Amino acid sequence: MTRPMNFNAGPAALPLAALERARDELLDFAGTGISVMEHSHRGKEYEAVHDEAMALLRELLSIPSDYEVLLLQGGASTQFAYVPMSFLPQGASADYIVTGAWSAKAHAEAVAWSHVAGGTARVAASTEASGFTRVAHPEPVELDSRAAYVHFASNETIHGVQYLTLPRFGAAPQVCDMSSDFLSRKVDVSSFALLYGGAQKNIGPSGVTIVIARRGFIDGGRKDLPAILQYRSHSANKSLLNTPPTFGIYLARNVLLWLKEGGGIEAIEARNRAKAAELYGALDASPGFYTCPVEVGSRSSMNVVFRLPTEALEQAFLGEAKKNAMLGLKGHRSVGGIRASLYNAVEPPWVSALASFVKDFARRNG
Repeated sequence: MTRPMNFNAGPAALPLAALERARDELLDFAGTGISVMEHSHRGKEYEAVHDEAMALLRELLSIPSDYEVLLLQGGASTQFAYVPMSFLPQGASADYIVTGAWSAKAHAEAVAWSHVAGGTARVAASTEASGFTRVAHPEPVELDSRAAYVHFASNETIHGVQYLTLPRFGAAPQVCDMSSDFLSRKVDVSSFALLYGGAQKNIGPSGVTIVIARRGFIDGGRKDLPAILQYRSHSANKSLLNTPPTFGIYLARNVLLWLKEGGGIEAIEARNRAKAAELYGALDASPGFYTCPVEVGSRSSMNVVFRLPTEALEQAFLGEAKKNAMLGLKGHRSVGGIRASLYNAVEPPWVSALASFVKDFARRNG
């Protein structure tokens, strides 16, 4: 079977080795005669997978011992609400750095909660006026020195904007949505109070959310919420407070093993940087034909966005790409254009094929 080249933004490509293992174990997991999806989440067979996934995350990211690893449901969008519900008290404020659609949604959820609880969700910086074509740097940001936390997104999938070096915004606890570049590069976990990411980019299938948080930060969260809405409840129950997405966590375990066996974070970061450099290089070689709206210093290595001279040419580009087994290249419906997502499981030969197609299409149509 020849697999197409998958450039979808999420749910996205998964490593073939992880999928093949799932295929081979689908009907008979660990010699038990039934699928992992049929095992109780309280049984030792599934708990072994659960524990291994957590241990692999700790190992790959060198997570400090005073941090909790949580495997939750609801995607990053649920964390947009969980964070202010937990850490934005009445009369307090939180600072939001808005650099694209997802950080804007996170801020909107915090505003909604502030109307209920009486806090304030501030926009400390926004690049909306420039069309979300760059990140916001810490120096000119107007922070509240008493903020309960500062929230930002490390990468914006829709607008193709990424912090190439992760910033620090003031002295307040740092909270980061890392959904679309989680596990793609080295991260100093200790510089964050809490970070989170949906699985469907680099970790596994949709339905699993990873949260990594300093234990003291969690303990300081609001205590009068329903238990299911408190991070501490999930932490105290090892992410088994309610039935977790067991098959999603199993497949995430497979992906984490693939990442470890391939050399870990350092190896995948080098691979990702090379992929992005090759594709941006092909686009920049035809500056009168392809337009990359993002400032060079903010270009995402995960989501490469670009435009062609006309929408008709963009449609032709997408049609020819699909005929050449290149899938998922249509830009987000809110911005249009082309988007190539180069997550961990996107193979370098796929990117080389796309770069070659980019050059050939410009030669024939420019």
